[in-house]
Amino acid sequence: MEESIVKLVRDTFELEEQDINTYSPLTLAYIGDAIYDLIIRTMVVEKGNTAPNRLHQKTSKIVKAESQARAIEGLLDILSEEELAIYKRGRNAKSFTTAKNASVSDYRKATGFEALLGYLYLTERTDRLMELTKLAQLK
Repeated sequence: MEESIVKLVRDTFELEEQDINTYSPLTLAYIGDAIYDLIIRTMVVEKGNTAPNRLHQKTSKIVKAESQARAIEGLLDILSEEELAIYKRGRNAKSFTTAKNASVSDYRKATGFEALLGYLYLTERTDRLMELTKLAQLK
């Protein structure tokens, strides 16, 4: 089995593993946003070479708050209690920023979704991260 990206980063840069429970939900959402974007960008690129502007348009359509909100709504029934708690912490976090093109409700749901993905990434639950990301594309 290959090492996770998180483990490789920690080992390469000699970083100590942190207590995930000390991270704010917005910190989890920050890294979750990045990992989700990377997964979706990889998926879009692997579907074929095209102009960067077209790649960006395809990716943006998938990663926008409205799409993430719709995806998490379809996933709520299959989340574990732990995952649901992480999602709710992210959704209910007080953010000082707002989305440019999303409702407050969609933005908050998207933040919860990203927090969950960030949590799964940092806890090296890559299989579950990929499972939820794939299911999100079907919603």
